[in-house]
Amino acid sequence: MTGLRYFSSGLLFILLVFSLAACTPAPIPAPEKSGELVVVTRNSPTTYYLNAKSEAVGFEHDLIMLFAAKQGWKVRFVLADTLPKLFEIMHKGQAHVAAAGLSVTAERRLNQRFGPTYGQVKEWVVCRQARQLPKTPDDLDGMRLEVVAQSSHVESLRLLKKRHPGLAWVEVNVPSSEELLERVELGLSDCAVADSDSFEIARNFHPILARTFALGNSLPQAWLMGQRMSLGFSREVMRFFQESEKGGELVRLRERYFGHVQQLVEADVLGVLEKRGTLLRMLAPHFYKAQNETELDWRLLAAVAYQESQWNAQAVSYTGVRGIMMLTEDTADHLGVKNRLDPYESIMGGSRYIVSLMAALPEQVANPDRVWLALAAYNVGMGHVQDARILATRLGRDPNSWNDMKEVLPLLSRSKYASKLKYGYARGGEARAFVENVRIYYDILAKYEKPHQEFLGGFYTGTARFSRER
Repeated sequence: MTGLRYFSSGLLFILLVFSLAACTPAPIPAPEKSGELVVVTRNSPTTYYLNAKSEAVGFEHDLIMLFAAKQGWKVRFVLADTLPKLFEIMHKGQAHVAAAGLSVTAERRLNQRFGPTYGQVKEWVVCRQARQLPKTPDDLDGMRLEVVAQSSHVESLRLLKKRHPGLAWVEVNVPSSEELLERVELGLSDCAVADSDSFEIARNFHPILARTFALGNSLPQAWLMGQRMSLGFSREVMRFFQESEKGGELVRLRERYFGHVQQLVEADVLGVLEKRGTLLRMLAPHFYKAQNETELDWRLLAAVAYQESQWNAQAVSYTGVRGIMMLTEDTADHLGVKNRLDPYESIMGGSRYIVSLMAALPEQVANPDRVWLALAAYNVGMGHVQDARILATRLGRDPNSWNDMKEVLPLLSRSKYASKLKYGYARGGEARAFVENVRIYYDILAKYEKPHQEFLGGFYTGTARFSRER
């Protein structure tokens, strides 16, 4: 009986081993054999996200696509919800490369393989603007400091703690520091640690945040290489970065995503008032014609134009949008706009686009909420607005009410919600700021500028006039 018991136990152990082996996925084949490069990344504005046209973009995304194109490989992106998950995917051999804005630290170099350095970032402690901002680690005593779990920031804080024993922090399992910065703005924490690139982009739609002090010296950024990748693969990566730096491709990419970061400030009330008598006087006839065609109050259209370009007909964004209404090339083509820098064409095209977005919303969305939601889509894309409407319903909020939707839109940047939505991550906070600024500009223009012809106030949608009441 004893022998039988030992035999049964041994058999059970063998079966358990085989079972676990069967559950562990086999490492993926090398891209040289499969023709497919598998890349794990994270959803954030500095790495990978879907734009207003639901296209994958981002600094890391574009960099990987350039590399794969030179090799003649297809690319499959895998999104990790957290940094621990990203490292787990790499450890299991389920991705060839991790391209996620990773900092190269001394601790990580001990058991990880990194490619060549392509950037440098500073690690900043970021807090809400206040009279007394912390200037040293000791000033954080009694404050809640949050940091992304398993990020390079944790390692830097541990080193700093040796000199400042009272330093304490809370590790949060989120993909990037952007969510932590939003928590700081909402007052859910006092401060967070963020890389300089992330902070520069995040403050566009979190203007009340301020960086205080850096945790240490700048850290290099690089791709994390799979342990099973060949020496030949490493050489190709090295060659790619050398050629990209020499040819200017790397500089152009950094310029596109980080070189023209402009901070969104409070509504530019003085700017609107000052430019009414100059730029607006010249542009008004175009807005009148747009009102005649679309039945949208010319002052509303002028408010959108000011938010987009400050009424600058030659405005060009690093993302490729241009003109007074800042139209993308695809949108302009769809609307029949041949020259986006022509004021009349741009204003007519942008006005028609707003009407089309209003028409795309369900009938139950009443005015003026229909206009505000259409303008949010003008900024972030209708796909993301529809995602926000779905999310609003899940959260028990009214998807047809701007008052509710402006609280839901910022949630699109949180992985907790974005990962469960069709179009994923979006800068919903920026869309909210866009609409709220337009509403302020419209109120100013409605106060100081006369209606066009027989137009008596409010804006039109079809034959139905509705109040400007906010």
